[in-house]
Amino acid sequence: MKKTAPIVETKLSVVLSVSVVVFRPQGNQLERTLESLAAAARPLSLHYPDAEVEVIIIDNGGGDVAQTLMKTLSHVGLRSKYVAGHGNVGYGRGHNLAIEQASSRYHLVLNPDVDLDAGALLTGLTFLDANPAVGLVAPWVGDSDGRQQYLCRRFPSVLDLFIRGFLPLRLRGKLPRRFARYEMRDVIDDRNVFWDPPIVSGCFMLFRTDVIKHLNGFDPRYFLYFEDYDLSLRTHEVARVVYVPLIRILHYGGGVAHKGWTHRKLFAASAMKFFNRFGWKWL
Repeated sequence: MKKTAPIVETKLSVVLSVSVVVFRPQGNQLERTLESLAAAARPLSLHYPDAEVEVIIIDNGGGDVAQTLMKTLSHVGLRSKYVAGHGNVGYGRGHNLAIEQASSRYHLVLNPDVDLDAGALLTGLTFLDANPAVGLVAPWVGDSDGRQQYLCRRFPSVLDLFIRGFLPLRLRGKLPRRFARYEMRDVIDDRNVFWDPPIVSGCFMLFRTDVIKHLNGFDPRYFLYFEDYDLSLRTHEVARVVYVPLIRILHYGGGVAHKGWTHRKLFAASAMKFFNRFGWKWL
């Protein structure tokens, strides 16, 4: 039987903390992300009048963005912290720097290439309020054209990840049934809540803060890729995970296959760590 996620009983001034890790960010897209975040945060004041939303920007380097970031955050009216000077420690370890200092009821792990629907945060927090056994909520995700991205996943095989990481889209299209199963297209749609998807995407992970702290955040052994797979599977050990399609975002990130050999090598190295930890499944 799954354990019920612990609930924070004390009154917290920060209802939601948000961590965003940036490395050589695209300024226009990051600005849109923060503006959409601010728009989605405004409706929370009606339901949590005494609580605040705090954004923690973790700058892993690659450019002097501090002034631009703080100006944008001030412009959109978000309380913020800026953490820099630690170098490029990786995606998961970057978020952990924010998770360690978060003192909120809920915590959102957010990519810098995401646009939030205006109702996304209120819908997510309302769902968590109503379902105390839930520790992690995942949204409906669309691409730049508004088409659904299927980012909930079943436990992958080595073949699945080879297809995802190394085959171009035109060749993936020759294996539609296999990839559709891996992406849970038989049960994930744009209308129905789905309980306990094995793996959800790290581009938007809405947690109870005490749950993600209990799990010590992301496993720092992953520099990039599969840290969200790992954290998803570990979350199932302490709380329920739910896909809620009424929470809507757009995600502009791309797949690994067209990002060059550096990313492919990181992908392969993290995949080995993942399978060594959770077991190898070849086909």
